[in-house]
Amino acid sequence: MAVGCAFLATPVNCQNCLLIIKTMAYSTITLKDRNPIKRWLQRRRLIDATRIAYGISNPQCILDFGSGNGELCKLIALQFPTAKIVCYEPAPSLMAEAKVNLAKLSQVDFCTDVTKLSDGSVDIIFCLEVFEHLPKAEIKNALGQFNRLLNSEGSAVIGVPIEIGIPALYKGIFRMSRRFGAFDASIKNILLATLGFPPKERPVSEIAPGFAFHYEHMGFDYRNLQALLHRQFKLKKVTSSPFSIFGLWLSPESYFLIQKLNGF
Repeated sequence: MAVGCAFLATPVNCQNCLLIIKTMAYSTITLKDRNPIKRWLQRRRLIDATRIAYGISNPQCILDFGSGNGELCKLIALQFPTAKIVCYEPAPSLMAEAKVNLAKLSQVDFCTDVTKLSDGSVDIIFCLEVFEHLPKAEIKNALGQFNRLLNSEGSAVIGVPIEIGIPALYKGIFRMSRRFGAFDASIKNILLATLGFPPKERPVSEIAPGFAFHYEHMGFDYRNLQALLHRQFKLKKVTSSPFSIFGLWLSPESYFLIQKLNGF
């Protein structure tokens, strides 16, 4: 089946697409993207995420859940120099990048299996650009792990893209300029997302054996995640990036600061 790759310029065969993605450095499609605005936004989202955690004092253990190439861990280490940082990434290729990227940080431990971390052992969880890629069952499992891993007063910072409304429109136009006709760059899907009704059926693959994954952001609706967080955690703050003054209706990224509910 032919699908549109989330990162390449044109629709390609699914298997070839995944092969190319898996051999491409994560930084190539984020912090080193050829578009300067995208590069700036990628850097800014990391900075904004750490700023949300400024009020949390003296954490002993911080988990970067789905760390990609580990770039966020560098900022966490600067902000919390005495904390142990756990870099969790299940995808072997991304973990290999993270180990190279973070080789000089002695406070970082690497983890490929989050179930091996002890209950209540984490003070702060950072989770950026992860939930938009997870199918429903994986979202449920991830939030369950958050509740298990956080201590009684633990908090988490979750960052996800806004893929509905005006952000869906300008993101869709950008994607069409690179890969017109792909799943996330088709006129129909962009219009549906702009109207607040993103497509419910999304292409599913695996980022690692046994880890189901949506490569495209198209179809993700942050409102559903926000409702889940509100039911399962104390939702302390909702903000946006890169300029919070514009709010969720215009910004490309949303952030949620949550705290574990006592007795959950």
